[in-house]
Amino acid sequence: MPSLEETQEEIIKEFSECSDWEERYGLLIEIGDTLPSFPEGKKSEDLLVPGCQSRVWVLPEEKEGKLFFSADSDSAITKGMIALLLRVFSGRTRDEIRNASLDFLKEIGLDKHLSMSRRNGLYSMVNRIKSL
Repeated sequence: MPSLEETQEEIIKEFSECSDWEERYGLLIEIGDTLPSFPEGKKSEDLLVPGCQSRVWVLPEEKEGKLFFSADSDSAITKGMIALLLRVFSGRTRDEIRNASLDFLKEIGLDKHLSMSRRNGLYSMVNRIKSL
């Protein structure tokens, strides 16, 4: 498994190959489509990420000292954002997650090109994962 930093670099490279934001949004939606299906029975209120305009569910599971996450959203772009975060965080130790720099979000431009409500939702997802 690549390191957390290597994973972030891969994401930066993928997004840098897009020529404009329309392409980047398309890539984000494609990334969201790669999320494994989330069990309908697990879509409960206690797994919802607070502070998101869209509905986002995050389910943690710990195995051998590492956290693995499943997630889903009712919005295609938000689903792409949570998929990116899971790609970075899933399979990491609590310390790796807690101490992770998220500069890659700025480098791919999400902090500038998302609406205020989506940006707030993105950081709510980050906070939720880090709190788990």
